[in-house]
Amino acid sequence: MASRTVALDRGRSGGLPGLGWLAFALGAGLLLAAVWNVWSFPLDGVPPACKALSLGLIVLGLGTGIYGLAALARRMTGVIPALLAAVLALITVEGLLRAYGVPPGLIPTPTRVVTALYNSRTVLLGDARVTFVQEALLGYIAGVAAGILVALAAVRFPFLERGALPYAGLFASIPIVALAPVIVKAFGLEWPSKAIIVGITVFFPVVVNVVRGLQSANPLLLDLMQTYAVTPAASFRLVRVPSALPFLFNALKIGSTLALIGAIVGEFFGTTGQGLGFRIQIEAGRFNLDIVWAAIVIASVLGIAFYGVISWLEARFTGWHASRRQPR
Repeated sequence: MASRTVALDRGRSGGLPGLGWLAFALGAGLLLAAVWNVWSFPLDGVPPACKALSLGLIVLGLGTGIYGLAALARRMTGVIPALLAAVLALITVEGLLRAYGVPPGLIPTPTRVVTALYNSRTVLLGDARVTFVQEALLGYIAGVAAGILVALAAVRFPFLERGALPYAGLFASIPIVALAPVIVKAFGLEWPSKAIIVGITVFFPVVVNVVRGLQSANPLLLDLMQTYAVTPAASFRLVRVPSALPFLFNALKIGSTLALIGAIVGEFFGTTGQGLGFRIQIEAGRFNLDIVWAAIVIASVLGIAFYGVISWLEARFTGWHASRRQPR
């Protein structure tokens, strides 16, 4: 009876973990064999027989790898399943691009992107410093600070909420592509103009969310504070601020994804020759798409890391709120 129960538990959870790893390793090995089969040929000279063999190995390896990944995902949490899926996807793309002979000027292979990332690391890291630190991060901090101050004023003075807050939603609907050239022309080509774009992009979500968060405080708790003769400042700190924190972090996470977008889009309309947006634009015009994709990879890594830091801070300061939402 006990052995039958164990077998049922294994069946529900996707089988033994060793079987999942074995299937994943076998699938990845077949995909690598498909890449190796066409590695030595030029992109426009892959023999039909080698191409057919590689395509067959890709189909078989991808199916086997997905089966193993599905078995592992049932038992694992965190980023490991996503990383394993990325490995399968990159090897598959490498094999397909080489088998079909896609020109690098159209879509570069992942290995060419990695090579460009290494060879141009000094230039790309300098561009990343300008885009992320000087433009995105400083603009993000300024936009968040201004948004919190305006939200506090709107809650303190109701006429501001009724008279000015509706315009926040109106201005937030303006496309950043339409706003960026105006700001760049008005404030110049240096990095402050892009920081202003980022600040405006982040400002409106922060204002709306913080106002809603401060107003979401439990009225019974506010009445209880008055009953105990708690000062308005202490009542604000003990009741309204904790109620607003989940809303604030929601706005911070939204802003973290918009900050890099705003900085890069702003660089499309004028810069002094540095930045990831400038690098993407200039190298795309030269058909150096391997460098373009390398810049995109750096921007993606920075964006994911920035979002991860905000999520960690959210779990650190609003763990009570997150745990309350988890199913029992």
